[in-house]
Amino acid sequence: MAHVIIMPRMNTPASSHPQGLAVIILAAGEGKRMKSRLPKVLQPLAGRPLLAHVIETARSLSPRRILVVYGHGGEQVRCAFPPDGLGWVLQAQRLGTGHAVQQAVPQVPDDEIVLVLYGDVPLLAAATLERLIRAVGSGGLAVLTMVPADPNGYGRIVRDAAGSVVRNVEQKDAAPQELAIRECNTGVLAAPARRLKEWLAQLRNDNAQGEYYLTDVIGLAAAHGAVVTAVEIADPIDAQGVNDKIQLAAVEAVWRRRAAERLMADGVTVADPARIDVRGRVTHGTDVFIDVNVVLEGTVTLGDRVRIGPGCLIRDCVIGDDTEIFPFCVLDGARIGASAHIGPFARLRPTATLADGVHIGNFVEVKNSSLGEASKANHLSYVGDAEIGARVNIGAGTIIANYDGANKHRTVIRDDAHTGSNSVLVAPITVGEGATIAAGSTVTAEVPAGKLTIARARQTTIDGWSRPVKRTKT
Repeated sequence: MAHVIIMPRMNTPASSHPQGLAVIILAAGEGKRMKSRLPKVLQPLAGRPLLAHVIETARSLSPRRILVVYGHGGEQVRCAFPPDGLGWVLQAQRLGTGHAVQQAVPQVPDDEIVLVLYGDVPLLAAATLERLIRAVGSGGLAVLTMVPADPNGYGRIVRDAAGSVVRNVEQKDAAPQELAIRECNTGVLAAPARRLKEWLAQLRNDNAQGEYYLTDVIGLAAAHGAVVTAVEIADPIDAQGVNDKIQLAAVEAVWRRRAAERLMADGVTVADPARIDVRGRVTHGTDVFIDVNVVLEGTVTLGDRVRIGPGCLIRDCVIGDDTEIFPFCVLDGARIGASAHIGPFARLRPTATLADGVHIGNFVEVKNSSLGEASKANHLSYVGDAEIGARVNIGAGTIIANYDGANKHRTVIRDDAHTGSNSVLVAPITVGEGATIAAGSTVTAEVPAGKLTIARARQTTIDGWSRPVKRTKT
């Protein structure tokens, strides 16, 4: 089985940074245009907060420190992430991006390089940021630029007659001739910490917004004779910030498309690249087929020749070779062997473990249970907290009643047992090897091996009985 890890963001292994790298992530924005009580950087992209994607990219660069500047949402933002390897810096007053970085740089030694990222810009690739860091040189400033189809809303990169970058001008402060400039500033930059601290200390807020712009350090660096290097991004969409639900949907679409293309490039057949969502890591074998409207979340492993039907949600599952998942199944935390058939309309809940050749049919739910090789539950059944052997047949409508109203109990069904249709097995109970439970039975005690057990009321017909008749209203 050939395994390939699919990551929607194609990060490359980080190179070493002899000077040491510090990443500052600006995540204090309120995001009023989201019209949500959830802070902007916690809005979900591919099933995870926007900020989580930025932190993941930052970590791939092997920095010495990652500092997250937070403000709006406060503890809600901090509590959304484990503390491992993250430093949190409060921006109590949100006076602009320059002010935000000013709060963090005292925690960065002078001999490190600072990379500034944004918590609402999730698509940037590590390879792009590596190029930016390498462009810093000795004492210079590197800025990430782009040439978008529509520059509206972006700051413009102003160059002199020799083509050198001399400053950035925000759109609200730009003159008409500056608005005609196509090269735009993404806001992402890298610089030696010592020089960046000097430039930050000189920022002023005499602009249309009354804020301390981080982008003003471009002009300050140039004025002090530092080399300002513009590194143009290949695809402007990578620098797309997310300020409202429309932009969030646009970024999600890019993520979805890139994930589908990556899968297809690695040999997976995707029925429609516009109708698949990859929200995690996918490992797969050869000749895998994924139909439309499939959602893959968490860590998913697909064996050779796995087929997934339309409308399925698969989260944190391992699926063996030659297994077919029929339409509209929900599989969560399951381990499925080879040559199994699941669905349609089946649900596997966490810790469901299915051996090779198991059949789980329509409207069957399996929870915290194991099924042995070639066992079947084909119709309308609930299998909860059970250990089921090999070649067992669970009849249509069988319920394994595992809950007494306070506690869960286990059921054991040995190899080659059969349960008849519409039977109820009240846990805790053991069904012996080769036993058969008659249809319509409710069993509450041990079922002997190799025998037929019937536990139902005897059918009786009452002669002379009449159905009640409604009284006539007067």
